Amino acid sequence: MARDLKFTRNIGIMAHIDAGKTTTSERILYYTGKTHKLGEVHEGGATMDWMVQEQERGITITSAATTAFWNYNGNQYQINLIDTPGHVDFTVEVERSLRVLDGTVATFCAVGRVQPQSETVWRQADKYGVPKIAYVNKMDRVGADFFAVIDEMKEKLGARAVPICIPIGAEDKFDGIIDLVAMKAMIYDHNSEELVNYQVTEIPEKYVDEAAAWREKLVEAAAEYDETLMEKFFEDPDSITEDELIAALRAATIDMAIVPACCGSSFKNKGVQFLLNAVMRYLPSPLDKGAVKGTNPNTGDEEIRESSVKEPFAALVFKIATDPFVGRLAFMRAYSGKLDAGSYVLNTRTGKKERVSRLFQMHSNKQNPIEFVEAGDICAAVGFKDLRTGDTICFEQNPITLESMEFPDPVIGLAVEPKTQKDLDKLGIALAKLAEEDPTFTVKTDHETGQTVISGMGELHLDIIVDRLRREFGVDINQGAPQVNYKEAITQTVQHREVFKKQTGGRGKFADIIVEIGPADEGVTGLQFVDEVKGGNVPKEFIPSVEKGFKSAMANGVLAGYEVPSLKVTLKDGSFHPVDSDQLSFELAARLAFRHACPKARPVLLEPIMSLEVVTPEDYMGDIVGDLNRRRGQINAMDSTIGARIVKAYVPLAEQFGYVTILRTISSGRATSTMSFDHYAEVPAGLAKEVIEKSGYKADDDE
Repeated sequence: MARDLKFTRNIGIMAHIDAGKTTTSERILYYTGKTHKLGEVHEGGATMDWMVQEQERGITITSAATTAFWNYNGNQYQINLIDTPGHVDFTVEVERSLRVLDGTVATFCAVGRVQPQSETVWRQADKYGVPKIAYVNKMDRVGADFFAVIDEMKEKLGARAVPICIPIGAEDKFDGIIDLVAMKAMIYDHNSEELVNYQVTEIPEKYVDEAAAWREKLVEAAAEYDETLMEKFFEDPDSITEDELIAALRAATIDMAIVPACCGSSFKNKGVQFLLNAVMRYLPSPLDKGAVKGTNPNTGDEEIRESSVKEPFAALVFKIATDPFVGRLAFMRAYSGKLDAGSYVLNTRTGKKERVSRLFQMHSNKQNPIEFVEAGDICAAVGFKDLRTGDTICFEQNPITLESMEFPDPVIGLAVEPKTQKDLDKLGIALAKLAEEDPTFTVKTDHETGQTVISGMGELHLDIIVDRLRREFGVDINQGAPQVNYKEAITQTVQHREVFKKQTGGRGKFADIIVEIGPADEGVTGLQFVDEVKGGNVPKEFIPSVEKGFKSAMANGVLAGYEVPSLKVTLKDGSFHPVDSDQLSFELAARLAFRHACPKARPVLLEPIMSLEVVTPEDYMGDIVGDLNRRRGQINAMDSTIGARIVKAYVPLAEQFGYVTILRTISSGRATSTMSFDHYAEVPAGLAKEVIEKSGYKADDDE
């Protein structure tokens, strides 16, 4: 008998660094009976942080998935839970998890409140239309303020945050919460590790008025969304039943009109059971999210698949991981149908059939074999030869391509080489596996120096990669200094004629093209190729070769050999020789045209600009701003918060290496910073010359 999908929740836990995501995940596993011992992040014992690097550093690097069960209202619910990283260098892990989740728990620190990375993950969830519940954690910490977090959510995130419970006390006096729906208090036992470590009582006298005021706001928010409740609200607010209130809040949450907010202290085991009940109550099941849309790869028509076992099978691969025991694990979310282990599926990107040899339900880095996977499930599969993040797998007779994911380009590079020659092959295999796992990690060979250059999202990202090469793959490497991934662009449009002739005895080579080369239209990336040839002056079969030539030439710009991310080329005219012209001649002519025309189109160097946010005590403000000005920083805003100032600035990545150490020195260790990639901008002329000289690039005309 098929499982009832309305009792399934695919949820993620997302937040800023140190808001307590992993501790909250650990408590969820404990209270759902998945683990029998409380795993602590600070002791390196967290189930979901299974990598050695995660346990040592106390941070989450890779998103971990698990399945647990929770009894609520007489029904058993299945929770597919993904714990995501908070550090901006691993933003890809959050992005791809959110793509396949139905709902998410946005965790905030009651002291740190809404921080820069909270905003980033919030926008990512909005992008994929993922409904949210807010969980304000660390209510036991000095300076904890639940209502201040609610205000900041409204102000910074533009969220309609509505408390569904309020705290009883705060800091070391945080004794429990008041459930605003049931209007009951939950008083926690400080020392108990029992599964039910609280008592439900009447609301303490001193909180009665406050609870009534917040309940009225809650009912009002629900009534604004539901017209029938609105009528009842005006006639007699007390006549609204608990079930009616829950139903209206659930509908408004799924529609992303409101964000229910609750609070607790995961570390002290308070408020987690209430949060779990809220997940069941308000976050959507796969059925609530409705049908998934895709396109038929054969016809290009839109296809729709309902969340049902009766529909043809379709799933999206959102992550590839390498496991030392079972090999390549493909994590996937099944949107429709049913897939048995051992079946054949079609990968719509490659057009090839592959056999799914085994299916697993994941519990962090452990696998439990399962016989089949059904619509609404998240699982891992083994057996695929050529599968990438973002691929759709489906049955061959019912093909569909689901919307994939876009990942940012890496902004920082590092040259690596094995310490011994015998490690050369091992390094190649290890880097290929890591690049397959992580779409924001790339490996290239520098043609000038022959060096292997690995690129990622930040210094920490590359640190972890190098650490994994040593430990997981046993490859000892030497590494160079970090390098910035510059790009090139042209800023003017020029017309150019390229005649390519080679006579070497026998049949020669000939191609003649007249092209207009300029910046691509706004919002276009890659090569924008326009064919305006009239009267067959350039035969149709040679035109794709011209396009191919320009596309391959864009990998190395004319200034310093950096990639040209976008370009517009219009093929105006040309001529050919009936004997000597062929596809290769036109491809080579296009490459030479790029080399010769771009220097006349005012080429410029582009550098990655990072968005930086520094939180500092007032005393160090002047020194920090002065330091940012020396780094070519452009300060956008200065805000105040309790006891601290916040500086927001755009700073070139080239000026930011080792910034964390320098910031600690300037502020005696009291300031913190968050940095993420924002955009590319033109390098000032004087500095561009220096970068070009350092690169030692010489365009090779003799192709």
